Amino acid sequence: MPTLIRCLFILLLAACGGGVLAQNAPDAAAAPAAAPVLTPAQTLAQLRAQLDGIKAAVDSKKTDVPLGDLRNRALDVQQQAEQLASTLSPQSAGLQTRLDVLGPVPVKGAPPESPQLSSQRRELTKARNDLEGQIKQANSLSAEATQLAAHVAELRRDQFQTQLSSRTATPFSRAFWADPAKAFPDDVGRVKQLGGDVLSVVQQAWQPPNRTPFVLCLITAVLLLSVGRWLIERVLLQVTTEHMPTGRLRRSALAVAMTLAYTLAIGLAARSAYLALSWNDLLGDDLDDLAKKLVRLVTFAAFMTGLGRAMLSSKRPSWRLSTLSDDAAHRLRAFPALLGGAALLRGVVESVNNAIGASLAITVTTRALLAVLIGLLVGSALLRLGQSRRATLAAGELTAQRPVWVGLVVAAAFVAVGLVLLGVVMGYIAFAFFIAGQMLWVGVILTALYLLMYLIDDIFDTVFDPKGRSGTRLQNSFGLAPSALEQTGTLLSGMTRAMLLILAVAIVLAPFGAGPQELVARVGTLLSGGTLGSLNIVPGNIFDAVLVFALGLLVLRVIKRWLSDQLLPKTSLDSGMQSSMLTLLGYVGGVLVFVLALLALKVDLQGIAWMASALSVGIGFGLQAIVQNFISGLILLAERPVKVGDWVAIGGVEGDIRRINVRATEIQMGDRSTMIVPNSQFITQNVRNVTLANAQGRVNIKLSMPLDTDAGKARELILEVLHAHPDTLNMPAPSVHLENLDAGSITFNCIAYVNSPRDVSGVKSDLLFEILERLRRAKLPMTSPQSMVLRRLPPMADSHDDRD
Repeated sequence: MPTLIRCLFILLLAACGGGVLAQNAPDAAAAPAAAPVLTPAQTLAQLRAQLDGIKAAVDSKKTDVPLGDLRNRALDVQQQAEQLASTLSPQSAGLQTRLDVLGPVPVKGAPPESPQLSSQRRELTKARNDLEGQIKQANSLSAEATQLAAHVAELRRDQFQTQLSSRTATPFSRAFWADPAKAFPDDVGRVKQLGGDVLSVVQQAWQPPNRTPFVLCLITAVLLLSVGRWLIERVLLQVTTEHMPTGRLRRSALAVAMTLAYTLAIGLAARSAYLALSWNDLLGDDLDDLAKKLVRLVTFAAFMTGLGRAMLSSKRPSWRLSTLSDDAAHRLRAFPALLGGAALLRGVVESVNNAIGASLAITVTTRALLAVLIGLLVGSALLRLGQSRRATLAAGELTAQRPVWVGLVVAAAFVAVGLVLLGVVMGYIAFAFFIAGQMLWVGVILTALYLLMYLIDDIFDTVFDPKGRSGTRLQNSFGLAPSALEQTGTLLSGMTRAMLLILAVAIVLAPFGAGPQELVARVGTLLSGGTLGSLNIVPGNIFDAVLVFALGLLVLRVIKRWLSDQLLPKTSLDSGMQSSMLTLLGYVGGVLVFVLALLALKVDLQGIAWMASALSVGIGFGLQAIVQNFISGLILLAERPVKVGDWVAIGGVEGDIRRINVRATEIQMGDRSTMIVPNSQFITQNVRNVTLANAQGRVNIKLSMPLDTDAGKARELILEVLHAHPDTLNMPAPSVHLENLDAGSITFNCIAYVNSPRDVSGVKSDLLFEILERLRRAKLPMTSPQSMVLRRLPPMADSHDDRD
């Protein structure tokens, strides 16, 4: 069976490859001779003619002018002009070098140079001047082409914004359906004409010269759709499972393999169908463009469907990358195919409308129906996802906590669905159609980005794993420490994921006819703005500032979480230093984000100088303590006289530092309560840091014993107890000194060291219990406190009786 599968797969590839080669063969045979090489002057003239043609097309102001194509042509002229200038510059420099070798022109009175040398100088000077003129002309053409491309882009944005803001009759009005009904017969005639052209091509393809490749390509397409998809998926899965190590990388690679298998199978099938009709150039230019668009649309829809199937993995839950539950995946299993089909239908209808030149009424109607269809599909998927979540909570099961960005995406999807349906209802069909298309496009990009980020992270974790095969080789080859290897993998993974994120943002904005800033600026000009002193209040600038501030804080939070969870734990820095770095990063990043928001708001610092001067008095008096504590906090984080985890004593407060905030420091005391101490006190007062230079604790015990005690025996006994305790350190070693001799007692000073000052009290109690027990067993008594005995003397005889 495996041999049969391989043979069938080879036959399929051979059929596709043979078709491509057979198609390209006549093209190669009929290729014209190589074009003659143009001189720089001819190239400049040709570029000038192209640029003048583009300007004429732009100045014509026709609505059917493809502005996107004109912009691409202008950029092409700009690139060719720059390339020509860069090619001629070295030649001009070479001529100048040769002139420098000849030396300057002889001055009057000097001996004349030879006629041959003068002729050579004139020729070199003329050639250099001609090249410099051509270089200047090429640079001028490049600058003009750049300006023209920017002008065309602006016109394109204006055209796009005008289309979005246009309003038609609502679907609930009679006019909305009356106009398409009138134009329907003409559009049906155009569709029949297109169908007739396609039928004519099919009939030509069925003729004997083209019948064999036509049938073979159709059979290949059918095999790819039926057996080929399963075969390609099976081969890719087999390669992935056999050559990938077990773990996270295999799971993400399997998801990529499933997506590629589905895309390749259906994309190759669409390509085979296209080859069946375009054999020997049977398709005209218009039909060929339409067929190529349809092939791209089918491939994109297949990629969209395969990506959704891979992310859901409803049949293989263990392969699922996302945190979706099995119930949610089961409820959504049909939506990848439905959304892919909706994307394909949207593209096919638009392509056919453009190809036949459909009427505006039919175009608006089809766009409205497609927008409603896409909005209902996306809304249904969101509702099913919410139902699954509620069902899981009702069953008493814990749902996986969603990241913040997932919640934002879901909320944005709900808003987009509402905008689509509301736009159709209110008659903004172009806007609703645009939002519906962007929902599909952004959804595909975000899903692909999620998959690629998982794949990149798993690849770097596997390659730079110190215990893995590649990680061991890297350590042996470059002498890297395991921690350095992990840090390198984490840094490379973070940089690659950041590049992917930037690329995804660029791809998301690519289909827009105008960027978000242009749209916001246009809305801002329509709204009435105001001023506050010399500060202009523009709605567009406010939106930009809020967007920059929100995105900046989100990026800062992601970076801090990545540092605290991934990079810093793999370094040799202690927890206090890690906390200080994260806090400083938060302060610096927050200030930077605030500055960027002010720049987006286009705030003039001179315009708000009067506000700063008015607030300076309040800052000097009312906010003096806050500013002082803030600066003191920065000093604490920079100099680090105290850090998180230190045991300090200040102003009668003693405990462990748990957190250094912007204004105050949190100290956890022995009774587990927290004392909030202003940062300025750590700068202006005496602070006792027990763990700053040495984190060891010192146990000090003083024992008083009778004077007749055997001091040597008592010393040996106490040393045994100090050494026997598991928490006392051997370095420095415990010691017992005879400290004092009193009238009736001797005093021993016993010293031992422990790992932390926090262990002193517990160890001291254990040692005292053990010492007392050992002294009793050795019959070595402790000195008893002196007691005072009061005796009452008998009364003395009366003196009068004595005289008697």
